[in-house]
Amino acid sequence: MRKLIKGNEAMAEGAVIAGCRYYFGYPITPQNEVPAYMSKRLPEVGGVFVQAESELASINMVYGASAAGARVMTTTSSPGFSLMMEGVSYLAASRLPCVLANVQRGGPGLGNIAPAQGDYFQAVKGGGHGDYKLIVLAPASPQEMMDLTILAFELSDKYRVPALILSDGIIGQMMESVDIPEKYVPGKIDKPWALTGARGRSKNVVCSLFLDENVMQNLNNTLQNTYEELKKSEVRYESFMTDDAETVVVAFGTPSRIAKNAVLRARAEGFKAGLLRPITLYPFPEKVISSLIENNAKNFLVTEMNSGQMLEDVKLTVSGRADVHFYGTTGGVITDEDEMTDRIIALCKGGSRG
Repeated sequence: MRKLIKGNEAMAEGAVIAGCRYYFGYPITPQNEVPAYMSKRLPEVGGVFVQAESELASINMVYGASAAGARVMTTTSSPGFSLMMEGVSYLAASRLPCVLANVQRGGPGLGNIAPAQGDYFQAVKGGGHGDYKLIVLAPASPQEMMDLTILAFELSDKYRVPALILSDGIIGQMMESVDIPEKYVPGKIDKPWALTGARGRSKNVVCSLFLDENVMQNLNNTLQNTYEELKKSEVRYESFMTDDAETVVVAFGTPSRIAKNAVLRARAEGFKAGLLRPITLYPFPEKVISSLIENNAKNFLVTEMNSGQMLEDVKLTVSGRADVHFYGTTGGVITDEDEMTDRIIALCKGGSRG
């Protein structure tokens, strides 16, 4: 079935399709369509919607439902996600699967309700305390808001790592035609660790408090091993016209849509440009960037709606083997296609490294 739908609503319907039956959230622009949609949709499928009294309450309700084995979700926007950070760290330490979403807005502080990407570091570096990671998926369309939300539930259950949809206000608010799967069957994963009642078996304990430092270290080792498995098996990306590209734009979310047009314009003028769009921001497509360098990429142009955050991961991956450049906008200002095209062409004209 095809339906004209907002990105936020597509994400919410994707959660329902994936088997999410519990949603806890608190209103904040520009993601308010999600709780509004879930408040109507979940009762239709026997689910539970609760508008919590705050983001802090929301994330702790997520903890409780996930500990009981349920598929559960919460969504918010930038300052709201900051309020959830302690709870997110608890979820990660307790190895509780769940899906979170941050529809980013301009910041820092309360900022504004315009689209931005200033929360990249918070998302991919483990924004709360402790040494943890999230699975981070970056949709670039309403269709991907749906598809990646479904995927997020499957990956989170498989690896027992919380998954985050990192979107922005443009992707959340735009309307596009979306293919809605009608016969999707959510994956079934046994959860013997869940708090489902202990009749006939020993009790389960779900917590993140380990006073013995050796036990705490063993947990951290387990987490790190899981993250390494994610790096091996779950990297996702889109390559656009990169086979012979000498200048490669690296972008995610809204800027990647603009970058695709800029690449096409540069190609029309005879310049070898391409686009790499990371879909998993964690795990990051490091090997793909390395292969592009081996395949003749001389310049990388990182474009983000922030002051240069994914830029650092690209620089670390490139490690001096090519030139890395940056074009960014902040505060809710959207990247400009003309300026991006000019920068791509200028880098292409510059040729190989001096």
